[in-house]
Amino acid sequence: MEQRDAAGGGITTATSDLDPKPGLDPESAAWVAALSDASARTREEAYGRLHAVLLRIARSELRRRGSDPRITGPEVDDLAHQAAADALLAVTRKLTDFRGDSRFTTWAYRFVILEVSAKLGRHFWRGPTQALAAEDWDRLPDRLGLDPAHESQWRELVHAFRQAVDDVLTEHQRKVFVAVVLDGIPLDALVVRWNTNRNAIYKTVFDARRKVRARLVANGHLDRKAADT
Repeated sequence: MEQRDAAGGGITTATSDLDPKPGLDPESAAWVAALSDASARTREEAYGRLHAVLLRIARSELRRRGSDPRITGPEVDDLAHQAAADALLAVTRKLTDFRGDSRFTTWAYRFVILEVSAKLGRHFWRGPTQALAAEDWDRLPDRLGLDPAHESQWRELVHAFRQAVDDVLTEHQRKVFVAVVLDGIPLDALVVRWNTNRNAIYKTVFDARRKVRARLVANGHLDRKAADT
């Protein structure tokens, strides 16, 4: 008989017509057994429990990211339900791929995080957005948090910053850097638009920042100590 884990939504014990995979921890084995049980009723109950777990993860991840102010209220919950439903479908389709290298819920967690990223990325491009090529360097002071009271001081820095971006970055680095730093486009949206992944964009932005800072330091626009912070 199955028993629900009240704290985490998991299954602590289960019986199934199928033998659990060897080497799985008890909770993971119970999830696999229930989700692949010969009884349709048992499977549906397990699907419902797993969907609830995935929905909590999706809601939490959307709150954590919360970078797009256009996504609010019921729309956030709708995206969470979409992500949880699609993640559940992916988990059940790939259930035989689960080898127990991590707990089952940790394995399933990855699916819902990927779905949240995809949903956020596609949602961004549904609304009216500025073209990626439309650069507005006048917005840079706000992005960098520069004090308007010291405009005469930072205008030279902004000019040097733009010159460094033009001179030291590759075409790809410049495109990504401008999109993230100048245009403020969320990483998830760029992942969808450019068919890439968050790690690739992170690395490109990191390398670009390092090159731009080095140029600013070399030309005396930024001291080395500030560049390392």
